[in-house]
Amino acid sequence: MRLQCEVEVINRMLPTFGMRNRGKGTRAVLSLGRQEEKGSGQRGLIYLMICTLKDKAGSRYKLQENIENLFSKFLNEGKATIRLKEPAVDICLSKANVCNLKNFLSAVGLAHKGTDANPVPLSRLIPAKTSEIEKPRAKLIITCKKDYPLTKNFPYSLEHLQVSFCKLVRVDMRMLCLKRLQKLDLSNNHIKKLPKTIGDLVCLQELTLHNNFLETFEVELCHSTLRNSLKALDLSENKLKALPVQFCNLRELVSLKVDGNELIQLPFGIGKLSKLRFLSATKNKLPHLPNSFRMLSLEKLDLFGNPLVRATPMVPDIQLKVPLSLLETTSRATINYRIPYGPQLIPSHLCRDLSMAKTCDCGGPCLSSFIQTIVSVNLHQVSQSVVLVDSMGGTEAPIVCYFCSLTCYSLFLDKYLQSIRM
Repeated sequence: MRLQCEVEVINRMLPTFGMRNRGKGTRAVLSLGRQEEKGSGQRGLIYLMICTLKDKAGSRYKLQENIENLFSKFLNEGKATIRLKEPAVDICLSKANVCNLKNFLSAVGLAHKGTDANPVPLSRLIPAKTSEIEKPRAKLIITCKKDYPLTKNFPYSLEHLQVSFCKLVRVDMRMLCLKRLQKLDLSNNHIKKLPKTIGDLVCLQELTLHNNFLETFEVELCHSTLRNSLKALDLSENKLKALPVQFCNLRELVSLKVDGNELIQLPFGIGKLSKLRFLSATKNKLPHLPNSFRMLSLEKLDLFGNPLVRATPMVPDIQLKVPLSLLETTSRATINYRIPYGPQLIPSHLCRDLSMAKTCDCGGPCLSSFIQTIVSVNLHQVSQSVVLVDSMGGTEAPIVCYFCSLTCYSLFLDKYLQSIRM
């Protein structure tokens, strides 16, 4: 049986001589096995062998009737201590796999009692390989196709993986097994589609897909565990024409880059991304911004290079139907009174319509019956720092506004005309 972890061997006699222990663990491989007694026909005793990079041959410690105590209070944190009688040392274990550590300590206890460690298998007491002792790799950067691993798996311990300029046309499924991954950078490849299972990376905080061939962002990713983990997303320099309505489920997003795409609109509910602080959407095809954009509280905003239209508050697009249809009335009431709904209660297309309801300036909802107009808003109202939206030095941008009734639109016009006179 073998265990990989960090080990510190503390000599309990050192303080007697006025000396201190080093106080720092080192990466090691621990083995449990029998040391055969030469010249005797009897089976040898079970020993604990500790191999490190400096001592690959290993140090051996007898276990039978030689354990003074086993300290396992912090076992669930991957920590434990084996206190030996002879020599008087404490073997402190840390950063171990919890399940493996429990099995290892169980075998150690059996060895101390002089009982066979079966059914737990014993290992041969042989020097450990360098690859077994080396510290688990947390970061791997590959920027050349010839360095890309074809036959070997990625190290399971990776927290940061970058694979760029390797002409990948799809996300390698081996990457999706890296459950500790926090940063994944697949920039400058030829990826056309994201697998739905990328949402199974429960620790993923940063996803970079700059300069690929993406045409869509999968709706399933917006319903995955990325909702609770993803903080930075870079989709710049792709072929995206739209982001799904459900994109706003990624509530933990702090930074979003969608520069150099073909976006004709931003998600209408983008204002729900309350933690978003950095937004860059340069060189797209955005004519205007969605109504909820005014709800954002950004630190930096860059919209340069979009064909933004002029505001036309006095030229509304009237889709208002009087009287309101029964469907519109009940839909507004469902939202206003927060009545629970779902596909198990009403048709799925109605659920989709309700989730895409527009918000009037008065705060009320409207679905298919509304008055729409475009107003100009100074972007400094939503961001501390604003990159100029055009070469003329402007920071004004058009935003779509909706009104649920003629009364709400009239109130808006009164305020607008009053502001012009002033």
